[in-house]
Amino acid sequence: MANLPTTHASLLVRIRDAQDREAWGEFVRLYAPVVYHYARKRGLQDADAADLSQDVLRAVAASAKHFDYDPSRGSFCGWLFTLAHHRLRDFLARQQRQQQGSGDSAVQAILEAQISPADERLLWDQEYEQGLFTWAAERVRGQVQESTWQAFWQTAVEGKSGQEVAGRLGLSVAAVYLAKSRVMARLRDEIRQIEERKGDPS
Repeated sequence: MANLPTTHASLLVRIRDAQDREAWGEFVRLYAPVVYHYARKRGLQDADAADLSQDVLRAVAASAKHFDYDPSRGSFCGWLFTLAHHRLRDFLARQQRQQQGSGDSAVQAILEAQISPADERLLWDQEYEQGLFTWAAERVRGQVQESTWQAFWQTAVEGKSGQEVAGRLGLSVAAVYLAKSRVMARLRDEIRQIEERKGDPS
């Protein structure tokens, strides 16, 4: 997907230190939901998707101290997708072995409902974009007044008209669109903090 933001190199450097709780907290907030929702959309139940997310994050933690970030070798997001994809396949294979002969066809149905590699990567990229937006939105919402946030959310996300939102919030239409513009600018600033420098692969 074009212009997909990738993890800021400085964060990858910081998580080499297992004691850097702030860096790991940021990493988990950004990536755990991405892996979880990817697994859910591939057919896993809630608990299994959560387990898979933990498994992937443990694998990242085990590898983190060896990270030597080189954008020319590809993006971290791509590496994480490959890791999550392989762990998902391993998980389904284990479940299939455990459930053979049990009459439970759920895992077999997931295995049979395969999608193309391109579609699978597209699914991952969509989850990452959504996760990135959610991460940025959580940060920005605490920085603005609730009426400003609602003006943005209701127009940009819910698709309501400026006039309708103005009436709901007791603002002028111009104030609604100004608030929307300000929030969008802050969201872009937050996202820019974890984007690679221009020219790095996405």
